Amino acid sequence: MPYQFLDFHAPMQDNVTPMRRYTIHRDVAPSTPRIDYEKELNEEQLKVVMDEGGPILVIAGAGSGKTRVVTYRVARLLEKGASPNGILLLTFTNKAAREMLHRVEHLLKIDTRYIWGGTFHHIGNMILRQNCELAGFKKNFTILDNEDAKDLVEVVLKESKIDTKARMFPKGGVLKEIFSYCVNTMSSIEESIGEKTPYFCDIVDEISQVYRLYTEKKRLTNAMDFDDLLYYWHRVLAENEHLRRLYAGTFTHILVDEYQDTNRIQSEIVDFMGLINRNVMVVGDDAQSIYSFRGANFQNIFEFPKKYEEAKIFKLETNYRSTPEILGLANNSISHNRQQFFKVLRSIKKSGVIPVVAPSRDVIQQAEFVVQRILELRDEGMPLDHIAVLYRAHYHCMELQMELTRRDISFEIRSGLRFFEQAHIKDVVSFLRVMVNPDDEVSWLRMLRIFPKIGRKTAERIYAYMKASGNPFDLLVSKKIAGQFKNIQKDTLETWSRLFRELTDLYEQEALSDMITAVLKHGYTEYLKFNYPNYESRLEDLGQLINFSTKYQSLENFLSELSLMSGISGEEIIAADRDEERVILSTIHQAKGLEWKVVFIIWCAEGRFPNPKAIEDGGLEEERRLFYVAATRAMDELYLCYPMLVFDRQVGHVILKPSRFISELSGSHYDEWQITEY
Repeated sequence: MPYQFLDFHAPMQDNVTPMRRYTIHRDVAPSTPRIDYEKELNEEQLKVVMDEGGPILVIAGAGSGKTRVVTYRVARLLEKGASPNGILLLTFTNKAAREMLHRVEHLLKIDTRYIWGGTFHHIGNMILRQNCELAGFKKNFTILDNEDAKDLVEVVLKESKIDTKARMFPKGGVLKEIFSYCVNTMSSIEESIGEKTPYFCDIVDEISQVYRLYTEKKRLTNAMDFDDLLYYWHRVLAENEHLRRLYAGTFTHILVDEYQDTNRIQSEIVDFMGLINRNVMVVGDDAQSIYSFRGANFQNIFEFPKKYEEAKIFKLETNYRSTPEILGLANNSISHNRQQFFKVLRSIKKSGVIPVVAPSRDVIQQAEFVVQRILELRDEGMPLDHIAVLYRAHYHCMELQMELTRRDISFEIRSGLRFFEQAHIKDVVSFLRVMVNPDDEVSWLRMLRIFPKIGRKTAERIYAYMKASGNPFDLLVSKKIAGQFKNIQKDTLETWSRLFRELTDLYEQEALSDMITAVLKHGYTEYLKFNYPNYESRLEDLGQLINFSTKYQSLENFLSELSLMSGISGEEIIAADRDEERVILSTIHQAKGLEWKVVFIIWCAEGRFPNPKAIEDGGLEEERRLFYVAATRAMDELYLCYPMLVFDRQVGHVILKPSRFISELSGSHYDEWQITEY
């Protein structure tokens, strides 16, 4: 039968306005399968893909092809006649959703634009653009990224009249983390502080006051932060039965990737959306649940079969990534966890090198060993970008960075600022955001302070005056603002007049790249020259931002996507074509989902890994899952390194023991190397 696209709000695309409706009929459902599933999938994967429906829990071990399973499951549903508008694919990166849907297009040769695919925040944004009035917002609401949200918290903290000079008070960034945890765990401020920051319990009333003011300020300025995209999505569904049943009836199939990383509010949203049809397939690995610090609820994956009693449970245990020796070590390690869905990963690869435990005299020798082994691997033909060094905490790699620099080995640290979070990018984007949402206080304050002689107080006064006038752009273009603010420089008034006249015209033409060029032309290039020593490289970044903007035909969509792209680094955007090989240095948390031929895990010492505070908080099993994640990033070779002697400023030299994650391993799963002097 042909697909029938429901008369329903379609997902926003770059060239589609969010209010457009579609009634489309396409004869794309074949009478016989186009895909030879038995050829393309192993037996475990095939059972999942061909299942008839209902609630499904897929326990997908590391490297077992879960992305392939989700992709082929979507393709199978489409082949069987499911409407693309009725499929909801929830992932933890928009890139993952795009890649899956692109693969489906390749498999079936059909258009998948009308499948709802993306992150929870992305889908929440799409739904709230249609229903935000139910939450008290206008459709042109701004999305605050983390830095903007922190700035707005600072604004309301100042307005609260709380005397932050009388005693130490948490800064905006700390408060924002508390607020975020509160939303994602669906707990009160008091509960969140008690669990995460008990040392703030004596000022819980003041923090609650700031939270209320922050919530009110976002509503007044028509802005939502990332957490609001989940909070208000959940709220409009919870409070409106008609809307809840409308979406639950529309989505005939819901697929959730990385379910072990969902938090409470995300889990409840999934339950709302699957309320009627109950064709909910969640895919995840309990052994890779490592994000409790940001609100992920490890219990979600365990409670799924309890919430959906008819749920079928499948396990993917065939590993395509690592050698049998590496998997033997990983299986042995995770077997010490009590709470888990038991599984044993099996490798399809031939036998390889047994993992190595490499104790060193001190942290300097640890760095020397890692670098020397990297050089040996390079001489053997191993590309540097196939090698990664992983660690529990970022400071663990300090000596290694020094040694790599000394030996002139290129490396990349995966913990720097994201491309779109850099100051100069955010400065330019603030001009664009006020064009879309003239009530956006954060962007106005950031933008105004770029100009000479305008500090925070003056910027706040200017913003208040413009907001009261109802037409801020007319005040700037006509220069009438000079009558109220005598101290604004004449050159600044001229720049504002020319710039906002040009931006207004270009906004009407949806000329995004020209709008960015106008900002550079009217003052910002000069600002870069006088404020940053690396002016030329920052200007190159903005040139790449101009190129990137040409992919979008709507400024609103461009800004929404920019705010949601926190997972994409500058290297991925502006240097994708560089072929320079670099060793990857990464925390284990940031390495999840990735793989390398050779992996070094450094500082595998008791007191460093597992993290002592995590053990105090009852998180030993999550720490072991973190070790499991690190080990299963390795494809061919795995090295577990630790220093035996460290210097502590307070107590002097300290002898370190190997991590309990090494001590509890069976000796048959690793070789211990004696490090010689380098």
